[in-house]
Amino acid sequence: MSAREATSRLKSSKDLLEVAVQTTSQSRPGRILLPKRIVLTGFMGAGKSTLGPRLAQQLGWAFIDLDDEIVRAEQKSIAQIFDSIGEARFRELERNALANALRLEKIVLALGGGAIETVDNRQRIQEDTETLLLYLAAPLEVLIERCEQQQLQRKAVRRPILEKRAELTERFQRRRPLYELADWTLDTTGQSLDELVVAIMARWNNASWNTAQENQKRA
Repeated sequence: MSAREATSRLKSSKDLLEVAVQTTSQSRPGRILLPKRIVLTGFMGAGKSTLGPRLAQQLGWAFIDLDDEIVRAEQKSIAQIFDSIGEARFRELERNALANALRLEKIVLALGGGAIETVDNRQRIQEDTETLLLYLAAPLEVLIERCEQQQLQRKAVRRPILEKRAELTERFQRRRPLYELADWTLDTTGQSLDELVVAIMARWNNASWNTAQENQKRA
């Protein structure tokens, strides 16, 4: 489905109301004047690395996957990094990679699912008035199903955590309140990538910073 077809479907069926991007941050109202980057957060299977490139294309920006940047720098897979140096050292690499990425402008940046648990990462994003944090949300069962389908269809790297449902559920429940600190939240359940991009762009184009710019032009 093309973006144009998705737009038509959304308008005709009023699906836009179901996938509308919600402003979820209550602690930082109006903190962003004009975003120079969008950071995508969410649990595994949320669609950060698949939706991100399409959103970046619509904005005319670049897309960066933080995990991919770490893999490229270390010349090892994420699993190999964890096995060789442990999670604590990986999180340090992740912090440094995020700090570097947030110096860039006009990017859509996909975080790893656990990046938001690091206090330094959250503070860095929350204190940056030029960064918009967007949470791609879905119920855990939907996320699990997506991950399993990815492994079947794309021969993706096997995620052992999928076989440990109790641990997986605890991890999701622990992280969800942190994801919900995002500026915007988008429920991705049952929607195509094109529909989701249309919803985000609709919210983006009607955001307060665009209204302010239009008012300045008219003044």
